[in-house]
Amino acid sequence: MKQLVLDLGAEQAHSLDTFEVGQNAELAHLMHQFAERRSREHFAYLWGETGAGKTHLLQALAATPGSRYIACNAPECEFTYTQGTTLYLLDDCEQLSPQAQIDAFALFNQIREHGAYMVSTGPVPPVVLPVREDLRTRMGWGLIYQIHGLADEQKIAALTHAAEARGLTLSASVLPYLLSHFKRDMRSLSTMLDALDQYSLETQRPVTLPLLRDLLLQANPQADTKE
Repeated sequence: MKQLVLDLGAEQAHSLDTFEVGQNAELAHLMHQFAERRSREHFAYLWGETGAGKTHLLQALAATPGSRYIACNAPECEFTYTQGTTLYLLDDCEQLSPQAQIDAFALFNQIREHGAYMVSTGPVPPVVLPVREDLRTRMGWGLIYQIHGLADEQKIAALTHAAEARGLTLSASVLPYLLSHFKRDMRSLSTMLDALDQYSLETQRPVTLPLLRDLLLQANPQADTKE
């Protein structure tokens, strides 16, 4: 069971098809255009709260040929334009160091010069992002989208569909309880659903509220799951 608990924090492969669209239909369509390099706009900036799906979209795009995912703490060489890389994906721009902001500014200019593509992300719109003024200007070159998180009923519907797809039957109280006692972003919730599926198979128990409480307690022994 120890290994199962550790797996709750494991990163899962992301794709555009597994992004829960919700109110983001226009944005999802645009990301498919970026994936195929057929968007008329070559720059996009995505902003929203933690867990809304910004990193999910960038890592999904990074799986397409000729793409490069750039974390905010990436080495200087990652911020350099190279032939053959046609899509650059810059995550968590608010965390860029002063030197990385200079490097990112230069990269934006090179991308525009060579007709490549760029998608960058942050928690707030570019105009109030805590970075250099010239970099904020670059981030506003193209389309700016707010990623809207899913409402609770949408999260429950998405998780129910995912459970049904894997032949997993959940008791009615499981998902509402999970939303109020666990991380609320879809990546964490989906990971917990996988863990519940595995734990149910290992223990030969149905996925009920007592099973979920047991798993949450093993993942966080200090938590109170009796409410």
